[in-house]
Amino acid sequence: MSICYMDGAFRPVGEGSLPISDLAVQRGVGVFESMKIINKKVLAITSHMKRLEDSAVSVGMKIEGSGIIEEITKIARDGACRDDCPGGGKDAVVKAYITGGDVILHGFFTNPRYFLIFDDGFLVSPEEYCRGVSLQPTAERRPYPTVKSINYLFGLMQAVGRDDVLECLYCPDGYAAETLRSSFFIFREGTIITAPKGTVLNGVTRNIVIELALADGFTVEERQAKVSEFALADEAFITNSLHGVMPVVRIGDTVVGGGKPGPVSRRLRELYDANIERWLDN
Repeated sequence: MSICYMDGAFRPVGEGSLPISDLAVQRGVGVFESMKIINKKVLAITSHMKRLEDSAVSVGMKIEGSGIIEEITKIARDGACRDDCPGGGKDAVVKAYITGGDVILHGFFTNPRYFLIFDDGFLVSPEEYCRGVSLQPTAERRPYPTVKSINYLFGLMQAVGRDDVLECLYCPDGYAAETLRSSFFIFREGTIITAPKGTVLNGVTRNIVIELALADGFTVEERQAKVSEFALADEAFITNSLHGVMPVVRIGDTVVGGGKPGPVSRRLRELYDANIERWLDN
């Protein structure tokens, strides 16, 4: 059973609620982080909390000096160790949210709320890694890409009714940026290529994978790949905290790498899985 932390207490998630006056409900004002729990420890929690704080401050939430980030960090760690944490805390997900609260004053959200949800782990079958996934390209640009906002509506709309694709891939002006939930990479002519920070969300798993790739002798180039490069790429893959490294075999009508996952994404997933304990509860 999923649990949540709200209003000072852990409780079943069905007992948690926000007032309809909260600006998350009325205007979609909120930021969040999703973090993997492995063996009762939270993966890369320091990096995730830094990004959560940056997102909140960027949108005008008055959290400076409030201790909210420190409280959320403690609650995430405490919840991961609880007996009622989903999966016994061996394989779970904790999602931390900060909402706009009820008040906007002179351009600032002066009384933000926060809550956490602890849920079952994001299950990816071995077949999905072996088969790879498909993405739906869109010329849309993700609004405010450096902020991890709760507002996924316009990204979700790009793949409505498409049960053959995992999610959309933002490709504004003919250049690949990121997907709805993940960082995007191609491998071409011996180089791993991914969009630079500042043009996309500062992906926590993205940064880990780049660090591991460089240490393993790969060349990494931070630039936005052209859409026209998809057909020329040897491989493509995406990364996020919940599924690690996932191969991509099709982008729209373009087949990548002969339609099969390649050795680079496989190697990076092996490195990620083998080294993940280095980032547990950091």
